[in-house]
Amino acid sequence: MRMPIERYVAIGDSSTEGLDDPDGRGGFRGWANRLAEHIGAIQGSLLYANLAVRGRRTRQILEQQLEPALTMRPNLATIFSGTNDVVAARFDADSVAVDMERMQRALIGAGATVLTFTLPDLTPVMPLGRVIAPRVRVLNQALRGAAAMSGAILVDVAAHPVASDPRLWSRDRLHANSLGHSRIAAALAHAIGLPGSDESWSQPLPGLRPRGRLEWVTAEIAWVRLHLLPWVWRHLRGHSSGDGRNPKRPELQPVEVI
Repeated sequence: MRMPIERYVAIGDSSTEGLDDPDGRGGFRGWANRLAEHIGAIQGSLLYANLAVRGRRTRQILEQQLEPALTMRPNLATIFSGTNDVVAARFDADSVAVDMERMQRALIGAGATVLTFTLPDLTPVMPLGRVIAPRVRVLNQALRGAAAMSGAILVDVAAHPVASDPRLWSRDRLHANSLGHSRIAAALAHAIGLPGSDESWSQPLPGLRPRGRLEWVTAEIAWVRLHLLPWVWRHLRGHSSGDGRNPKRPELQPVEVI
């Protein structure tokens, strides 16, 4: 894309918000922050806003975040969504595709280069991943189709096996860890041709040490108790992790380069 990038706005859910990539100050950094910092370091300055809120589905992002993003007149925007759609009781891939294409077209029409990416297969990360794997495949086809129609730049993260390496995922197995966020940021930087970026983000990690059965069972029990059951209980009550939360960076602010 054309440089310099003056205003970057990120919209989406918990992934864009930055869970689980601690910033060392009680908050979360995340791939959107990392991408903004990369751009800021190259250019010397960048205005950046992050309107993402955890728990949001694609329709909620459209209704709650698109208009505020458009008022900021970004010339770079990222949109990532779909995880909360595929784990919901009902999943409508066609609706997600329509909403994603609408957001992408609106931002592109306002002068932004728009970046998005697909969701990796979570089966190697957690056994229950195979239950939602068919939905993830359908979601990714919807995302590819929306980007092809709108002209958004899509990074097909799902096409690279390293994206499903458990070492890139946090303990809850639904969010990237710091290494995973770093890889996503690197993928997006390469997609828009930022200086210093390359395809190394897609390279596999060193061989994974096999786990013994006892270690595996212990880890699964801990995950079910600490993460799965609280998530199920929250959703049975109709609650979201994003209830009552506001965007972490609701206005354009200069990037603090780390």
